[in-house]
Amino acid sequence: MESNFELTAYNTFGLPARAERYLRLHALSQLDELQLEKAPELVLGSGSNLLLLDEVPGLTLHIDLRGVTDEFGQTLPNYSPTDGAPATIVRAAAGVNWQQFVLYTLSKGLHGLENLALIPGTVGASPVQNIGAYGLEVADRIHAVHAYEYGVGMTVLNKEECAFAYRDSYFKRNSGRYLITAVDFKLGGHFEPETSYGAVGDRLELRFPGQEVSPSKIARAVMEIRAEKLPFFSQLGNSGSFFKNPIIASSTYESLKERFPQLPAYSAGTGKMKIPAGWLIDQAGWKGKRNGAVGTFTKQALVIVNYGGATGAEILAFSERIQADIMDHYGIELEREVRLIGQKSK
Repeated sequence: MESNFELTAYNTFGLPARAERYLRLHALSQLDELQLEKAPELVLGSGSNLLLLDEVPGLTLHIDLRGVTDEFGQTLPNYSPTDGAPATIVRAAAGVNWQQFVLYTLSKGLHGLENLALIPGTVGASPVQNIGAYGLEVADRIHAVHAYEYGVGMTVLNKEECAFAYRDSYFKRNSGRYLITAVDFKLGGHFEPETSYGAVGDRLELRFPGQEVSPSKIARAVMEIRAEKLPFFSQLGNSGSFFKNPIIASSTYESLKERFPQLPAYSAGTGKMKIPAGWLIDQAGWKGKRNGAVGTFTKQALVIVNYGGATGAEILAFSERIQADIMDHYGIELEREVRLIGQKSK
């Protein structure tokens, strides 16, 4: 346990903040020793989906649990991507880097996560936010989630108990109940490529014209697209997508379409449409806009960046100006993806 721990290097915005108490969790046995009756003030993974507003009181628990095995705890063999072969349960510890996990499963011949390549974060954070991209949500591949229930002990939740929704889950709605320690994924089996969303299909045709689509090719296409649109954390502090894509009623979309004929949308279920938040922000004139040390990325309006020296409060204020402007322009409420952390978030 460390006191007054500096967190600047542990959040991808690069914001200065300190944790009152800090502990790196690298073994499940530590949970037995801690006997946590309630959730820490901050459960930290890669620090890629949070906005530190000021000092973090209480305990910051940094999840550093590692390892990828099959459901029996054995090392993964190399699988043959035979069409029709049964799917495999893969267990990954919560502290495993997400991108490394995606590439590792593909190297073992297990498809299923290729559309989610290059998303920042850790395995343990993926079910909380129900991360998604290019037509796939991680909920589509999760089999079960292993967790520590505060004041109770270890437990396992099946997919239904996780109550997944768009960028949402039971864990997000009840953040003070569980600490995720590992996730079971169902990968492999029959391969049905998802290439209809965004520019993935176009990129595949550009890079691999006339060739059969494979999981590794989809992953390469996705990584190329994301690398072109998003800044690297080492170059510009950011959290990736700052806002969720709003979901509105189909009737509302039709009304907006009359005013904004180019307004794009994707079906989000019966009577609902998903609107790209980046398009709304771009069309409202915010793409590349800067105020002091804070701005939107020049290549992707959905990303707010720290050009150096910004505070969490300044980034929050900038994001609230965007939210207000989108409401004025379109009557649509933008919801943040990032979590607000610190006493000012109360």
